Amino acid sequence: MRERLTDGLYGLGWSTVKKLPEPAAAALGRTIADIAWKRRGKSVLRLESNLARVVPDAGPERLAELSKAGMRSYMRYWMESFRLPTWSAERVTDNVQIKDSHYLTDGLASGRGVILALPHLANWDLAGVWVTRTLGVPFTTVAERLKPETLYDRFVAYRESLGMEVLPHTGGSAFGTLARRLRSGGLVCLVADRDLSASGVEVKYFGESARMPAGPAMLAQQTGALLLPVTLWYDEAPLMRGQIHPPVEVPETGTKDEKTSQMTQALADAYATGIAEHPEDWHMLQRLWLADLEERPL
Repeated sequence: MRERLTDGLYGLGWSTVKKLPEPAAAALGRTIADIAWKRRGKSVLRLESNLARVVPDAGPERLAELSKAGMRSYMRYWMESFRLPTWSAERVTDNVQIKDSHYLTDGLASGRGVILALPHLANWDLAGVWVTRTLGVPFTTVAERLKPETLYDRFVAYRESLGMEVLPHTGGSAFGTLARRLRSGGLVCLVADRDLSASGVEVKYFGESARMPAGPAMLAQQTGALLLPVTLWYDEAPLMRGQIHPPVEVPETGTKDEKTSQMTQALADAYATGIAEHPEDWHMLQRLWLADLEERPL
């Protein structure tokens, strides 16, 4: 019943929100965010706990301000995402500004595959639409299999309608397909700042231990693709800005695991820079650091 309700709510969002006038949709998002923030549920408290590590000098009032702004940013992501299929290429170009995009375009022009690795900042779906509609470049990504299956199918259909090739995270074949796309000079985009599996790479993140996916670094090593960290943030509405950071190079020495660890740490450092500058746009409402994961009973 809960899964059917969740699927129905998302379906309602995609079918209804995109039909609302822009001001009404924005106001609805802010209202939902403020109600959720005032209820002080687990997600809001977790967001504040995460932000306390990002802004260690912030007192309770500042953390409350950041979490309220964070919930509004999070709901802005959803309101935009529900409406993205109706956005024209011109609107995307006008509302997204990405600094140092030459790292991406030069890499693709050279025939070398490119991996864009992002944290959960601002609207990564909108950044993907900027790639497909403004640059005219298709790409491949990976999506977590959600429950119910109908909800996962909704997300796949939604992202495919935006010009993305979507692979399921589970099943074991995603890595091989991504590698083939990269070896043929293609583009792969991965949201890669949280991994709770045993295969996650341990990194230092804002001074504490966390795990991040090994996939981006391993793909770069195996295919020779360019690995580029990306950070995003919201500016004055309706603008979103982004920064493509310099490439993370494969170390010349060390074992495969050592190289993967160094490269993943470099990604974490780039993410931390962007998150520290725009903490209110970091949509991390789940446990991330190992110390928090250990609090949960087995």
